[in-house]
Order: sequence, then C-alpha cells, then structure tokens
Amino acid sequence: MNRSIREQIRRALAKRRRQVVADPRLRRAAVLMPVYEDGNGLQILFTKRSEELPQHKGQIAFPGGTQQPEDQSLHATALRESEEEVGLRPGDVEVLGELDDTVTATSNFVVTPFVGFIPCPYSFRVNPVEIVELIPIPLSLLRDPSRFREELWDRDGGKTSMYFYTVGSHVIWGLTARILKQFLETVFPASTATP
Repeated sequence: MNRSIREQIRRALAKRRRQVVADPRLRRAAVLMPVYEDGNGLQILFTKRSEELPQHKGQIAFPGGTQQPEDQSLHATALRESEEEVGLRPGDVEVLGELDDTVTATSNFVVTPFVGFIPCPYSFRVNPVEIVELIPIPLSLLRDPSRFREELWDRDGGKTSMYFYTVGSHVIWGLTARILKQFLETVFPASTATP
C-alpha cells in the first residue's frame, strides 16, 4: 500500500477518541476490515457469509466472530477469526487501528472493528462452512455518493437509520455498513475523490 495512505489511515484512527461499549449483557466480538492495494488502488475485502450460519446468514461482512476464553484480547479475536474464515495468517496483518464499538441490532453482540493492511496478492484459504465468497471492492467505489443510501426503519418504538452501499449485485448493510461508514468518514472526511 502506498505508505502515505497507510499512514493517513493510521493517523486518522489514532487521533480520535474511540467509543467503547461496556455492557456486560452483550457478548463481545471483533471483526477485521482487511485493506490492501493493487493495480486498481486501495481495496477493502468483504466476505459473504454462508446461509448455513446461525446468525447474519448470507450477509456481506468482515471476517470476525465471538471472543473466546483463549483470546487474550479482542485484537486476538479478530485475527483468529480471520485466519479461521479466510486463511489470513495473523503475522501477515498490520493492524492500523480500531473503530468504535458497535452493537448489533438483533443478536446482542458488541463488535470491535480493527482495520488491517494485508499483502497483495495473497493466497486465501476460505472456510466454505462459514464463507461462500470473498468480495474485494475498490475504495473509490465505496466513496461514490451514488452508491450510498440511508433509510429510516421502525425499531423499538423509534426510528433507526439504516445504511446501504450498493456495488454491482452486492449490497452492504447492517453492522458492516455502519462500520464502513464510520471508516470512510473518519479517514476520508473531506471529499469523495479517490486518494
């Protein structure tokens, strides 16, 4: 990755005060937002979850999952789950920072997102039980305002904003869209132009 873009991400994430959710009623989980650079610029790697999974089936997501007792930290959870789901070795990930804790709408998780730079090309080993597809999407497309929409949904007696990013046949929404929106607004706040 272009060193200046990598440092831009690292600095933007480091200079903000991260919101932490410390609710013991919620289960802890972590995800990794893998980013890399290829001939088409900066890419963000998403996964499509299997329809066989008990939660968030068929959704576009980042690699990740529930914190286990053997995980020394949520950082370790994100890396362990990424290795289990897509074969991304922890030593191949340079974690650039964290985003805000985010609570899932339906499954009682609080998720800590980590942003990590990964090598390209990379020999992924996808676990077909959990993941049916790897979906790299150029940052330039995700920053295009025409690909974003917001809807107000009725939830718990009030209105909740739901975000959607549409790229080709892929629709990113829910928790993943909230994480993505915060990343884009934090790291690239000034314009939608490609860095």
